[in-house]
Order: sequence, then structure tokens, then C-alpha cells
Amino acid sequence: MKTVVVVGGGITGLTTMYYLQKINREQNLDLDLRIVERDDKLGGKIKTVTKDDFIIESGADSIVARHEGVLSLVEDLNLMENLVYNETGTSYLYTNRVLHKIPADTIFGIPMSVEALFDSTLVSEEGKAAALRDLESENTKYTKESSIGEFLEEFLGKELVENQIAPVLSGVYSGNLNELTMATTLPYLLDYKNKYGSIMKGLSENKQKFKGASDKKFISFQQGLSQIIDRLEEKLTNVMILKGMETIGLVKNDENYKLTFSNHESIKADYVVFATPHDVTQKILNHEGLNREFNQLKNSSLISIYMGFTIPDSELPADGTGFIVSKGSDVTCEACTWTSRKWKHTSKNQNLLVRLFYKSTNPRYYELKQMNEEELTRVALEDVKQSLGIKGVPVSVEVTNWKDLMPNYHLGHSQSVEALEESLTSQFPNVFLAGASYYGVGIGACIQNGKKTAEFISERLDK
Repeated sequence: MKTVVVVGGGITGLTTMYYLQKINREQNLDLDLRIVERDDKLGGKIKTVTKDDFIIESGADSIVARHEGVLSLVEDLNLMENLVYNETGTSYLYTNRVLHKIPADTIFGIPMSVEALFDSTLVSEEGKAAALRDLESENTKYTKESSIGEFLEEFLGKELVENQIAPVLSGVYSGNLNELTMATTLPYLLDYKNKYGSIMKGLSENKQKFKGASDKKFISFQQGLSQIIDRLEEKLTNVMILKGMETIGLVKNDENYKLTFSNHESIKADYVVFATPHDVTQKILNHEGLNREFNQLKNSSLISIYMGFTIPDSELPADGTGFIVSKGSDVTCEACTWTSRKWKHTSKNQNLLVRLFYKSTNPRYYELKQMNEEELTRVALEDVKQSLGIKGVPVSVEVTNWKDLMPNYHLGHSQSVEALEESLTSQFPNVFLAGASYYGVGIGACIQNGKKTAEFISERLDK
């Protein structure tokens, strides 16, 4: 009997174990499967809080529905009847104290047609003219390892990128566009430029893949995202689930490994998956030969503040689901989601529930991270007042501080991960890395990565 241990009970670790259990049953592999989680609850960054008639996601708030493997897992878990889709509506960019509509026919602020370009109120006529260069220019130097910021500026112009695209795209990928590669963000843009001779033409030709910003493309569950975590735990009937156990070391023996814990006896394992943040994994492995590659990986931080009011969400100043903030604004936050508008199930009485985001790139972040919950709430209330004109005292507040927990992919990320994998295979055969630190942010990417990890392990069992 072979023992497989997954360290980390977030969505990646749980999905890995779910598919390992499935393969174990289908192929009669006689595997001893165990998952170890440091906290007393599974879920990692997925955590649903219910308070004062509000459903609050203190971590991720949704899953991209079209991501490979998402809906098939939801169906396997018998959760289709609990599925909810986001409400549609306009997204805005808050700049110069005004909410500007991000044109509907865009993807991450990138126009999918010339008409969408000219619909923008965020770009001057000169900026629009500069963007038209995309229709005539050729790509002769950019690859998927190039900076996506430099690529977009080259063909769509600096003004369109700075005023409309960067605020949206930087918000999604938590980084400076000039330090993010196309490979780790939107690699298909390069393919479109090379095939169609234009980013906009390529997006237009493939519009059905994206179906515009107004379509319902995000999912959650009636009782919140934690439903998928709870259901995965219920389904792991042939898995030993060990909670409240902090992994502190991995010792390599002749043919297997010994995992050690701060509060539990050691466990012997033939295969180990680390579905933990890269810095946690680095500390556990504690191997000089891996530190150089581990140190190339970066994290960023985020403070999220939910506020629920006894104010109807119909008092929002526009029909939409939230806004992103441009640089140099009079508000402190980077973005604000109108949660009760975007997700009807989150507010029992359709009262206003908003979520504000403050990233470690924020000029005031050092000051913000020193604040207590009361002080942070005052900052958020002022932002809501300035941007939305809404005044009131929240009846419900939920502050989450994700310190150094947000993977931040940089220009050399793919190469760093590849080098780390090679070194790890050499030093620790049959030990694997999984999760958002390496292979894609977002729940959908983690689900896909977990399934692939399980399949990869099953293929190696006879080797």
C-alpha cells in the first residue's frame, strides 16, 4: 500500500484529494490517502461568513464558470441545484470624482471592436487615434514571456492602457502590467495579434469565447462558496482528514518520506503534495538547494472590508456591479464591489452590501495595515461617501487582512517555477507542488491544477 499525503486543505488540496480518491476507487490502487490542514477548518482562502442577514465571502467571492473542470466538479458534487450566477450590470471606473462606464464590448478594459474604443469616455480623441495603430502595425518582437504592459502600449497606445486597461487588468492580476508576462495573464492576445494582425480584430473574431462583460460568467452557491468546501469534505469518505495539524518538516528516507508536525506524531508517505503557499512550503522543506528558486516567487497583500447597511441597494447611484479606481483618485480604495447588487443571494432583504479593496501597492497601505478595524471602517465609510454619495452607519462589518497571501506573478515567474520543479524533482522525488503560488490564481485554476496533480501522481505509481 502506498501512502499519499496532501499538505494544505484549501481548494487545491481538496480537489487533488477528491480526484485521487476517485482514481483510487476506479483503478483499485489500494492507496492510503491523507490530507493535513494547519487550521481547524478546511477551505484556505475560501471562507463564508453569515451575519446580520448578509452572506459575506471574506476571501474569494466567485468562480469563473467557463474555467476547465469547474462545472463538471460542481455536477459531481451534486451542487448544481445550489448554483447561483452573478447579476449582470455595468462595470465602472472611478476617476476625477466621476463614475465612467467601462464599455460593454471590452475584455479587461481592452476594446473588442473599434466601436467599443470610440464609446469610451475615459480616452481622448488623440488616445483613440493612437489605439487605431493596432489595425495596421505588425508584431516583430513580442513573445508570451514579454511584458503585457509593454505589448499593449506598443499597439494600443499609452493613454488607453493607462486610463482604461491598466486599472482593470492590474486589479485582476494584483501587479504592475509592465512586470507581468502575457504567459501568466492573457496569452491569447499575442496569438490574436499574430494571426489577425490586430488585437481588436482578434478579440472581435473570437467574441463568443468571452461573450462580453455583461454575460453571467461567475458562479457561487446559495449559502456561499464554502458550500463547495463542505461538500468536498463530505465526499472524502476514504480519506483521513487531519485538521489543526501544523506541518513543520519533511525528512527523506531511503524509499519514502517522514512528515513531522508540531502537535502530532510523524507520518510516513510515499508521495507528498504541498498545496500550501510557496513561503510555507519553503519553510517546511528547509533545503538550501531550493531557496534560490523559492525566493524568486513573490506575494502581495490585501485588506478587504465588507460593510452592510440598512439602506436599500437601489440607492446606489448607477445600474452596475461596482467600480475600479484610477490612480490619483480622491478615494483610498482600489476597487468597490456592490455585492448586494452583483450577488442577490448575499443580502436577504436586498439592503446594501459593499466590499472595498486596499492592496499593498496602495500609497497608504503602510498606514492602513497599522489600523484597527474601527479605523479601517472609517476609511471605508469615507470612500463610500466620496464615491457613491451614500451616508450611514454599517450594521455589519467584516475586515480581512490577507498579509503576503496573494500570489504576484512577475516577468520571470514561469521560468522560476520551471527551475523550482526541476530542483525539487532532483532533491525530493515524488514530492509535488500545487496551488496558486505556481500555476494560476483563481478558484478555477486551482481546481484544474488539483485534478492534474492527482492524474500525474496516478501515472507515476508504477514508476
